[in-house]
Amino acid sequence: MGSLYESHIDRQIREAQERGDFDDLPGKGKPLPGAGEHYDEDWWLKGLVARENLGGLAPTSLKVRKAAEDVLDEVAKKNSEQNVRQYVAALNERIDQVNRGLVDGPSVVIEPLDADRIVREWRRLKGLG
Repeated sequence: MGSLYESHIDRQIREAQERGDFDDLPGKGKPLPGAGEHYDEDWWLKGLVARENLGGLAPTSLKVRKAAEDVLDEVAKKNSEQNVRQYVAALNERIDQVNRGLVDGPSVVIEPLDADRIVREWRRLKGLG
């Protein structure tokens, strides 16, 4: 037996359902985006940047963090180990500036990249051993 009390909000939701206001919403019947994935406390900020195409407007600290996350994609385009090491060294300099608070944007801490590990991954991606 159902509850005798229906709040104002519950009544509005029920009436909207009865009118079919929720029938054709995008994503109906699909899982929630990110469900079951690692929780990222900056999910809302990343979503805003992607939705509003603000990638070029992001503060430097966030651009460097994104570059560090995407480092393997970027080094895969390099044609020599020397180019990979130069890219990683330059990115590590930018990471150092971010970690010392010398750039604009929110305070973030980014671990410096291990050039040897990245070179090994680059070699694996290129089929060089």
